[in-house]
Amino acid sequence: FFFFFCTFDLRRKNFFSTITNVLGGPKYDGKYLKSLIQGLLGNLTLNRTLTNVVIPAFDIKRLQPIIFNSKEAKADVSKNAQLSDVCLGTSAAPTYFPPHYFETTDAQGNIKTHDLVDGGVAANNPTLVAITHISREILLGSFELVDMEPMNTSRMLVLSLGSGIAKLEEKYNVKNATDWGLLGWMYNDGVTPLLDIFGDASSDMVDIHVSTLFQSLRNEKNYLRIQEDTLSGDASSLDIATTKNMQTLIQIGDSLLKKSVSRVNLETGRPVPVQGEGTNEEALTRFAKILSDERKLRQLN
Repeated sequence: FFFFFCTFDLRRKNFFSTITNVLGGPKYDGKYLKSLIQGLLGNLTLNRTLTNVVIPAFDIKRLQPIIFNSKEAKADVSKNAQLSDVCLGTSAAPTYFPPHYFETTDAQGNIKTHDLVDGGVAANNPTLVAITHISREILLGSFELVDMEPMNTSRMLVLSLGSGIAKLEEKYNVKNATDWGLLGWMYNDGVTPLLDIFGDASSDMVDIHVSTLFQSLRNEKNYLRIQEDTLSGDASSLDIATTKNMQTLIQIGDSLLKKSVSRVNLETGRPVPVQGEGTNEEALTRFAKILSDERKLRQLN
């Protein structure tokens, strides 16, 4: 049996972009986003997705992550939320959009409430969420597998796509941070040190963990992490959607395809180019061929 995961990071930059944002309400009221998402998805529910999905969010009332997935939605009506609600919940970035509330009902008519914010609070890099989910399903016997063990990396392809960070700017240091109090750590000269640290640390720890797993089992080529860590200026912002900045991001993406495949150094925690594995574009092509061959094999069987 064979699994392919593709996960995407969400950028967490400059959450408190203005002092007004710090003192009073989210930057956007979310009404336009809500109208767009509901207009596109209507009353479609999670069990209607064309492929299996795993979507993290965070419940601020219960202070715990909530993981929505299409497989459980098909088996349990209480977990079969409307797709629009799941999307609004998982994208409710604190200080940018208000938290999203909705309810689901189980087969007995009991109501379950959801008070959700951005899934990046719990899983800024959701790669491990995807791997853990499929491993759990294997342990529970939810799949008919032949000689398949949880965390069998030889039968997994994992493509992890970051959305860019400004790591190399080295914005913070001990000299500047020594005098920071609560406000300084939360908002300092237009940036948010504490949130940047939490978000980047969480994302990097997942990359280190997954890389260690695949490298220890000699299947490192089955895990492809593509991330740009040299962003700066408007390109590193979460919400600057000008035509100029969108074109800049496209150029950065095109350039990233031409860069060599990188893999995290388990001692330094920093990604380093890998000799002999080509570019990200070539690695993606190799993944696509493996997936195509697997699909053809399944169709024959």
